[in-house]
Amino acid sequence: MAGSPSPLTTHVLNTAMGVPGSNMTIRLYQQDLSTNVWTLITTGTTNDDGRCPGLITKQQFKPAVYKMHFETAQYWERMGETSFYPYVEIVFTITNPDQKYHIPLLVSRFSYSTYRGS
Repeated sequence: MAGSPSPLTTHVLNTAMGVPGSNMTIRLYQQDLSTNVWTLITTGTTNDDGRCPGLITKQQFKPAVYKMHFETAQYWERMGETSFYPYVEIVFTITNPDQKYHIPLLVSRFSYSTYRGS
């Protein structure tokens, strides 16, 4: 996908330790509004910087409702920790696929937050 950056990006930050959330599994889904069924678009893993490049191509990115599913329990278990949240799901609506969307996840064992960046 070189030369064609994803219009949707994410960045996981482990706020408890002040480091990127590396090696976290992420799944991206799109909702069919007529059936409310979620269709898996892709599965990825965050890199050493906590980013997961190439989530979706510009051609696939359409106005729709999307969901990013982050496997937080597995992430914390690999570090010998437990987590209150077995996973985090961020559901969002895209109305203009020509824009760039950045959806970070700031996470600790007992809290998380997100926002829409660009």
